[in-house]
Amino acid sequence: MKPIATDTADFPSLRKDGCIYVDKTMYMHRLISTKGSKLVFVSRPRRFGKSLTISALKAIFQGRREFFEGLAIDKTDWAWEKYPVIHFEFNDVATDNLQEFEKDFAAHIKKRLSDVGYAYDVSNSVQYNFGEAIEQLSAANGGKGVVILIDEYDAPVGHTLDNIEVAEAVRARLSALYSQMKNRTGDIRFLLMTGVSKFTKLSVFSALNNIVDISQDNEYATMFGYTEEELSANFDEHLRDHAEKMGKSYDDYRAQLKKWYNGFRFAKNIPTTVYNPISVAYTLFRKEPGFSATWSSTGRPSMLMNYLKREDMLYVNPDRIEDVDSSEFDVAELRHLKPVAMLFQAGYLTIKDYNSITESYTLGVPDEEVRRDLCTLMTGVAANETMAWAGSLGKKLLGAKWDVVFNGLKSLYAAMAYGSKEASVHENSYGRCLSFLLASCGFDFTMEAVQANGRADIIAKHPAMVCIFELKVDEPVDKAFKQIHEKGYAEPYRAETRPVWLVGLSFNSKTRELVDFGVEKFIA
Repeated sequence: MKPIATDTADFPSLRKDGCIYVDKTMYMHRLISTKGSKLVFVSRPRRFGKSLTISALKAIFQGRREFFEGLAIDKTDWAWEKYPVIHFEFNDVATDNLQEFEKDFAAHIKKRLSDVGYAYDVSNSVQYNFGEAIEQLSAANGGKGVVILIDEYDAPVGHTLDNIEVAEAVRARLSALYSQMKNRTGDIRFLLMTGVSKFTKLSVFSALNNIVDISQDNEYATMFGYTEEELSANFDEHLRDHAEKMGKSYDDYRAQLKKWYNGFRFAKNIPTTVYNPISVAYTLFRKEPGFSATWSSTGRPSMLMNYLKREDMLYVNPDRIEDVDSSEFDVAELRHLKPVAMLFQAGYLTIKDYNSITESYTLGVPDEEVRRDLCTLMTGVAANETMAWAGSLGKKLLGAKWDVVFNGLKSLYAAMAYGSKEASVHENSYGRCLSFLLASCGFDFTMEAVQANGRADIIAKHPAMVCIFELKVDEPVDKAFKQIHEKGYAEPYRAETRPVWLVGLSFNSKTRELVDFGVEKFIA
């Protein structure tokens, strides 16, 4: 079996080591050959192959054909001419404070321009040197132009979203750099900018009004991530080996793999979904006897983490968000970012459906891995606690250690910040926080579960148990149990072999704390 790379985004190294590479060069050839679209932008969630794509494009424009033998682009009429390539990678630029950013940012620009043969002038500004480099390198190349590849163009802004003043200063600094391309497009052979979000107020989008955003373009819907066909064609031996180690039939294994890691859709008119590539790599490299979160283990996006620190996200139902207008994806104003936009751009929501009549989207969580990570993330951030805390409480729940569970829930609700506007707590925040906790522990939950005689607040199912929760605000917990019994919420579970637990919780609207609780085991 060919080896699987899990720790490199360097295309030449990947090819030298003989690792599996899912051929995406047909998309790259289309991008760099299409007339009228030499300036391109694409946004994708983190760890989705953006850096590897940038690295491959760099090798293409450096004329390094030896690394593309047998790949799609090698079978085309591509001339393999050499171009000067300016390559920026902004994800690792320090942003601890504005002074540190200025220093590290300038050092990064200087090094990358020097790497491509430009004589950096330390007596002039960073943006001046960038503009001069474009002109001089293009002229030295006989006027054929320079190639500019900018990976994670938005990372420094995302890293500082917990401090809006710093974020806006960083954005202004980046804008000054990107604006140097405005009057020099004639000297640019090709430009690709990648990122997680499209910060439309960055000058690159206003200055380069002819930049092509392919983020939701039908032709490039599967350029990042793996389709079912690509997974089978490239990883078949690894897949079968893992299925055998898990003791599953191949068909059952593939169905579970799809549930866990495939669900990202990037075009409104193309229903095809793709696997998260890093999830596939880690899962098939380790071949552990079960599926688990892998994408989240590589580091949550700082952009989202910093945003969550100042916003109440508990009113968002990530499973199904309907009637979303395309304008809601906009992240122009740093002070007024929208939860849906942040979750979508970070990869925690994806397109589930598109209504061409109303021109609106339905969004939802892509897959099981993302669902569990999002729920753990939401619970932990809401309570200002570590992610491990939520997991430990979940284990106590599965063990039916109810006194510990209830004390833990009291601590959770007492610690909740409810976002930046204390006076505007959404009524369903109590239930939403609990549902996030349940999902992070592997429960399948339904809020407002419709039954014949009413709606149960939360029904949560796990291979080990079923829990029926009824929540009351400013009412005694006895009323919760009275409603559960009178409405017969547990009746559909009479034939269950798993234990069925009835749980009542009572909250105080003034203190927003859990003040009373109780539990009963349902006897069929």
